[in-house]
Amino acid sequence: MSAVLEEPGISEAEASLAEAVPQFDNKRLPQAKIFNPWIVALVVTIGTFMEVLDTSIANVALPHISGSLSASQDEGAWVLTSYLVANAIVLPISGWLSSLMGRKNFYLTSVFFFTVFSAACGLAPSLGMLILFRVAQGLAGGGLQPSVQAILADTFSAQKRGMAMALYTVAILVAPVLGPTLGGWITDNYSWRWIFYINIPIGILCVFLTRIVLEDPPYMKEAKAKARKVAIDWGGLGFISLGLATLEIVLDKGQELDWFGSPFIVFFASISIIALVAAVLWELHTKNPVVNLRLLKERNFLFCCIIILGLYAVLYATTYLLPTFMQQMMGYDATTSGLALSPAGIFTMIEVPFVGYVLTKGYDPRKMVFPECF
Repeated sequence: MSAVLEEPGISEAEASLAEAVPQFDNKRLPQAKIFNPWIVALVVTIGTFMEVLDTSIANVALPHISGSLSASQDEGAWVLTSYLVANAIVLPISGWLSSLMGRKNFYLTSVFFFTVFSAACGLAPSLGMLILFRVAQGLAGGGLQPSVQAILADTFSAQKRGMAMALYTVAILVAPVLGPTLGGWITDNYSWRWIFYINIPIGILCVFLTRIVLEDPPYMKEAKAKARKVAIDWGGLGFISLGLATLEIVLDKGQELDWFGSPFIVFFASISIIALVAAVLWELHTKNPVVNLRLLKERNFLFCCIIILGLYAVLYATTYLLPTFMQQMMGYDATTSGLALSPAGIFTMIEVPFVGYVLTKGYDPRKMVFPECF
């Protein structure tokens, strides 16, 4: 780090970011590639598409799930909430887990257990068991998205990274939009259990191909050896898990329970605030934090995080609420409510490759995000 700080014009936050995310340093990328980078990108994106698809594919099936398992609509909503809570716990610590296990092993483990628990969800005999398996499924799949981004950054040069990220963007934006359409058609024509069973062949294929094409770069192997010698940040891990899990419950159930007029919401909101504040203070003062919040001193990284937060908030809110609204208030069946959301996914598929191509030509990405500011 000292060597980085000696260079003129580089801030401490930028130096920390360079240390924490070394895969963005082209000089440290592995030179020998056995497989074409696009083959690697396609293989790892399969797992991400499958995981993101499961965040929305069950939305339109909630009335069928609740009826089949003799549960109310509010009780059935925990099928979605439990999955998102588990995702929220694993997502921020996935980088640390990758360093500890190695990125290839972490990705393979995530895909394998995601597939196993998808099968378990389809076989669940009761709502309680289904929610339990959805938690396990969310924990297994929560680290796939950040892992794929890191893999793509390692696999492609800076000039081609824009197109690689375009492929990834198609997966993470189109999957939650097309999920309700696919889930609705499967539910109406077969059974809601098949929305989980379809993950089994995809997961098996992804595991098989990933073992063949994916390899950790040399610096990841070094980081893996170092990570095993570092004490685990149990305090940060506990505070983050507790804070995000309770926050997700508050945001998901608040509107149903009259927000702070409900003792249930007040209790979980209080725990969430205390845990998250404690997590920030803990992570800023511990030597080896599980989530390095010091990276937010870097302006570009901070604003990218804010933009992604807003994007996902809107995306997941609409893909969760609109299918339920159309089925309960407008009388749509599951397939029709899913089709109503499809145009957004179609236009995204058309636009994203064009954006990736423009970025490879050196166009300033800031002008695409905030064109009026430049």
